[in-house]
Amino acid sequence: MMAAPDAFALPPRRRAERLSVAVVSELVELIVTGQLAENQLLPPEGPLSDYFGVSRTVIRESVKLLEEKGLVIVTQGRGTQVARSGSWNMLDPLVLSALIDNDESLGILDELTTVRASLESAMAGAMAARRTDEELTRVEHALQFMRDSQHESDAFRQADVVFHLTVMELSRNHLAENIAKRLYLRALESSRFHGLGYENAFQSTLDEHALVVDAIARQDVAAAEQAMSHHIVSSWQRRRFEPPRD
Repeated sequence: MMAAPDAFALPPRRRAERLSVAVVSELVELIVTGQLAENQLLPPEGPLSDYFGVSRTVIRESVKLLEEKGLVIVTQGRGTQVARSGSWNMLDPLVLSALIDNDESLGILDELTTVRASLESAMAGAMAARRTDEELTRVEHALQFMRDSQHESDAFRQADVVFHLTVMELSRNHLAENIAKRLYLRALESSRFHGLGYENAFQSTLDEHALVVDAIARQDVAAAEQAMSHHIVSSWQRRRFEPPRD
């Protein structure tokens, strides 16, 4: 008779690590919103420990995580200083989420659109340059899926996402795909990114996607790049609402 296997032993729970995640999340938001301004020194460990109600060990772990995200600079003898925003790792999920969630001016979404347009236009051009017949069929099917879904908002939106992800994948530019996908999928979680409805939204979106597919089919690199960039920028401009003024 075979002996019963040993039961799986759960590792010790790391309470300090879980606490540091919560502390980091709050500090990231304070930095991103400017409540802790660039070049400002964070309070010492003692006051931070009292403020968050955690040990100094948790504070040290939290500061280390902030440093890894590029949000702070730790200098011996000087303390912990908030880094310039240009040094932040804005692709870090926590940082990116905080930036988008607190983007009342829509400035971050404007910048995201510019970066996304640049990356996705390059990927559309790359696909046009070396697409196979099978790859062209895939992107044509993605466009047809959009056409078939145009009378149902949620399905159309999902079909739109599938189209863009398909072009990213078929570009074979894995670095651009990784960056653009991370920006795009996180932006989709924001109601500000979806913005306002506008007249003939389905048709204009379909027409712009069709221009991308046509250029890819003709293997016209410049046209594919221009069509994709124009679609991403103009679509955002049409649905972008004007933030309230103080």
